[in-house]
Amino acid sequence: MCVLEAGPGDLRPDVRVPAGYVKALTQPSIGWNFRSQPIPGGQALPLYQGRIVGGSSSINGMIYVRGQPEDFDYWASLGLPGWSYRDVLPYFKRSETRIGFGDDTVRGRAGPITVGDVGWSHHTSDAFVKAAQGAGWDWNPDYNSGTQEGVAYVQQTVRRGWRATPAIAMLRTALRSGSIDLKTRARAVQIMFDKQRAIGVRYVRSRGGVEKTVMAKREVILCCGAINTPRLLQVSGVGDGEMLAKIGVPVVHHLPGVGENLRDHFVSRIVMRARDGVTTLNQIARGPRLLAEGVRWMLGRPSALTLSPSHVFLSCRSDPELSRPDLQCMFTPGSFGRNRAGHLDSLAGVTGAWWQHRPKSQGYVRALTRDMFVDPEIQPNYLAALADQTTMISGMRLISTLLTRVELAPVLSEMIQPPSMPGTDEEILAFCRASGTAGCHFVGTARMGPDGDPLSVVDDQLRVHGIEKLRVADASIMPTIPSANTYAPTMMIGEKAAVMLLS
Repeated sequence: MCVLEAGPGDLRPDVRVPAGYVKALTQPSIGWNFRSQPIPGGQALPLYQGRIVGGSSSINGMIYVRGQPEDFDYWASLGLPGWSYRDVLPYFKRSETRIGFGDDTVRGRAGPITVGDVGWSHHTSDAFVKAAQGAGWDWNPDYNSGTQEGVAYVQQTVRRGWRATPAIAMLRTALRSGSIDLKTRARAVQIMFDKQRAIGVRYVRSRGGVEKTVMAKREVILCCGAINTPRLLQVSGVGDGEMLAKIGVPVVHHLPGVGENLRDHFVSRIVMRARDGVTTLNQIARGPRLLAEGVRWMLGRPSALTLSPSHVFLSCRSDPELSRPDLQCMFTPGSFGRNRAGHLDSLAGVTGAWWQHRPKSQGYVRALTRDMFVDPEIQPNYLAALADQTTMISGMRLISTLLTRVELAPVLSEMIQPPSMPGTDEEILAFCRASGTAGCHFVGTARMGPDGDPLSVVDDQLRVHGIEKLRVADASIMPTIPSANTYAPTMMIGEKAAVMLLS
């Protein structure tokens, strides 16, 4: 098998050391640093995806959340046999080695990816857990057990202090066996077809470079992510015929769903100032304190260098009448200056973030030219749906109430972002739109669906409709976004795709 990777190798400290995500996420040398169109009522936003061996798993926050069983049962109800929670559970299990508490009927103990509980503690995080419990949410010892609701410390893919990724745990083994030919800095620019059968891929090492080809003996499999997979399909002639004509691409197959149905989590945050004498990550990650954390990390002790972007997880309902959680709230014992990734505040602060589990708003990805070095037009349409607006407004009221509860009063003093809690729904919505960010959990742009679904792109075996020998095996095939950071569901898709290919 030949694997084309547009970016470089992943053996670098900002990738391997978990806390390096604060720098790795935004590095243009290892990421697709796209920018969205201005969102409704808001601004254009940076959109990050990995362009490195391992893809986004090499730069993401390592937080492991599978989603709710109902997410996958809904997929099955769309006419997609084999995609119910019961059907996909074995693939979640086979990819992981769960370290710590977990029911072995639903958690894996012998897979390649280590999933453990965060090993570092902080008193503000402990206080947030108590605040959530005081507000009525139960402690959940394993939110990946099939029952997600409740509060817990995050589960993360970290092994012995190092980031754990499929590239490290799985690709390395295949490379040593000689079964994989990995080509790095190889940007795919076109899928090659013989009529309506995929036969290979053209790629280049640099813009304007010599075009090379890889011919497929069996199949071409796209794992380019929910932005680049539809773009590559479009520039290769698979997509909406009218759109392809505008960019001068001959139509191989008219498939109007390519690039549609873009979904993501839209994240808003409240920042609180810590009381005098309270030290947060803003201070721990600087100077002598950071050096001390580095020593602890090298000695294999709990260290801030093993942290993910969030420390505490809360899955909850914006309305107690709902049948299941619709909000994910996260707490971090630190804060980023003016909401900029990678830039910690100088003051001692903490962050409470929230997003809607299953937003209704849908956007699109559209190639602007045949040139794969020209960024596509990306419109996530965050908060376009009224239901999403209502849920995010409820989420801000909920997280604000938690952050000002008595359990946090000894460690937190005042709200600094925003300076005070907005009073009306309109003011809350305006704050969310002005300060919110992309969750970078992009899905749906080559969505899975039965033949009768006019906007579906792949079938339940991940085969592109109307094209032979071409599959998609990444987050773009998800019909809807799951109640989760999409890392774990995407690995599940990869495991399931592998079985399909072998059979």
